[in-house]
Amino acid sequence: MGPVLAGALQLLALMAALALAYVPLGTYMAKVYSSERHLRVEKWIYKGIGADPDTEMRWPAYLRGVLAFSAVGVLFLYLLQRLQGVLPGSLGFSSIDPDQAFNTAVSFVTNTNWQSYYGEQAMGHVVQTAGLAVQNFVSAAVGIAVAVALVRGFARSRTGELGNFWADLVRGVVRILLPLAFLAALVLVACGAIQNFSGIHEVGQFMGGSQQWNGGAVASQEAIKELGTNGGGYFNANSAHPFENPTPFTNLFEIFLILVIPFALTRTFGVMVGSVKQGYAILATMATIWVGFTALMMWTEFAHHGPALQIAGGAMEGKEVRFGVGGSSIFAVATTLTSTGAVDSFHSSFTGLGGGITMLGMMLGEITPGGTGSGLYGILIMAIIAVFIAGLMVGRTPEYLGKKIGSREIKLAACYILVTPALVLVLTAFAMALPTPVHSMTNSGAHGFSEILYAYTSAANNNGSAFAGLNADTQWFNTTLGLAMALGRFVPMIFVLALAGSLAEQKPVPVTAGTLRTDKPLYTGLLVGTVLIVTGLTYFPALALGPLAEGLAA
Repeated sequence: MGPVLAGALQLLALMAALALAYVPLGTYMAKVYSSERHLRVEKWIYKGIGADPDTEMRWPAYLRGVLAFSAVGVLFLYLLQRLQGVLPGSLGFSSIDPDQAFNTAVSFVTNTNWQSYYGEQAMGHVVQTAGLAVQNFVSAAVGIAVAVALVRGFARSRTGELGNFWADLVRGVVRILLPLAFLAALVLVACGAIQNFSGIHEVGQFMGGSQQWNGGAVASQEAIKELGTNGGGYFNANSAHPFENPTPFTNLFEIFLILVIPFALTRTFGVMVGSVKQGYAILATMATIWVGFTALMMWTEFAHHGPALQIAGGAMEGKEVRFGVGGSSIFAVATTLTSTGAVDSFHSSFTGLGGGITMLGMMLGEITPGGTGSGLYGILIMAIIAVFIAGLMVGRTPEYLGKKIGSREIKLAACYILVTPALVLVLTAFAMALPTPVHSMTNSGAHGFSEILYAYTSAANNNGSAFAGLNADTQWFNTTLGLAMALGRFVPMIFVLALAGSLAEQKPVPVTAGTLRTDKPLYTGLLVGTVLIVTGLTYFPALALGPLAEGLAA
């Protein structure tokens, strides 16, 4: 079997698995967030944190809950790292420096999981399990909660109430993420991923010196890392490491974990607003862009320019031979079109155009299918923009799901889509203009510029993957990337929740002959075009200086 055929078959198998999980998982999540019943363990948690899960919240109260919970998470994780040297289970590692501890705390709380350190050489068992792994669960649950609040804004009328943040948070962890992660961890352990709390031990000689590895609860963290679209790996090699991703099957299984919740949430959206066709329209938009990006990535990486690449079956530099070009390409697109950031290959070693595809995937706002929750609310913002554009073309006040899109709604949507481009482009410009940050670049020219552009794109969009080659463990990058992650996560959430509150207060608008049908292929095509054009106009100049210049010069 040739490598191209193998890659195509992997993609088809992945699509089939996602299709099988779509309806049951999406419907189940809709029931979770619509249920009025509380499990016993949930009642214990509510009692412990002093929350009343039956109290409805308007959007300012919901936002305060999100920000307060996240702020406590940042503080706890920061202190845990700063105290690591005196904690048990530290494996002899010292405490983390203040700037790196800040960066890592913000990174994991914002669901970014950017890592400017070597995991196996810096973090002990306590920080990994009690700190990083916990945030993998709760940060993902926060994203889903905000998405559900926006969906309620569409589904409800004549009320500003969006549900209860604490109930949504706890249900997301207890009823969705924990059970799925437990099952996924069992599969990974059965396939060879490690799961232990062993110390550092020597595994043999390597290039004239001893090689040492420490164990860890890797399979369980790997499961929620992918399932919650987090991405932070136990080891520096991330999902290219055989302890995290042992076989081609686990590689495809981890891609499935990355995509299954973001895609299934479109079904949750359709069920909760009372029209599964609306969910299918959003799904079709996500799937069209995802399949298109995957096909384009595989084409660029399989392109045979010269005998060396012909013999290898594609551009194999920076790729694991266990996964090949096909598996690496599918993984790279999945991880950058979501907010995962896990990698099974080094994106810096991709072809110039291939590296550009990974960057553009993040620049889209990671909405196809996006992160757990963040992908759904991001694509719904773009759906509002698309409806507004359609309204301008026909001279009619835009409507979406029975709600009028007035000046307040479109201003909130516009502010949402401007936040991350502003962070990416401004911080990249500063990093290139100042004398110190550019010293962190391994490469010069277009590729070196791509290293910095990729870093800020990854941080502001809460992805977390790295282009490799950039030394980001400096005070400048730890601080500015940390700020980009925090602002890129929470400022858009302000606009999302404000929009949800505004929509929930409206009374429904009756459907007429002039209403744009947003559950038809015509609207799906309009939405795909809106996503690509808005992003292209925003980032094209920066992409032309980096990956496009490199790709055209190859």
